[in-house]
Amino acid sequence: MTFSKSLAATILMCGTLAVSSGVAFAHAALVQSDPAPNSTVATPKAIKLTFSEKLTPAFSGFELSMSDGMTMKVATKLSDDGKSLIGTPAGSFMSGAYKIAWHATSADDGHRMDGSLMFKVK
Repeated sequence: MTFSKSLAATILMCGTLAVSSGVAFAHAALVQSDPAPNSTVATPKAIKLTFSEKLTPAFSGFELSMSDGMTMKVATKLSDDGKSLIGTPAGSFMSGAYKIAWHATSADDGHRMDGSLMFKVK
């Protein structure tokens, strides 16, 4: 193999790795929430978490709990565009601090991401 063919093969291989590694690091990241993190709100009728890419519904969701550990039941569904989890709490909110612990699995690469955020109800 000549030097120019070897160089061309090396460049092609590096380009292929660069493109494929971009796909491997594409995970669903939380980009917006309602209520917003660390906000104080009136009683929310729904909770909406929006992610950077489409989610796999069977492997994505969230749990809602108060700071003392008491949990609230939440019925969740995926938005029409597949990027938002929308949860409707089954009960009424008491005043206090709440934690949303979410997990989201990307429909594109199947990787699971986890996170949490806090908000307060007046």
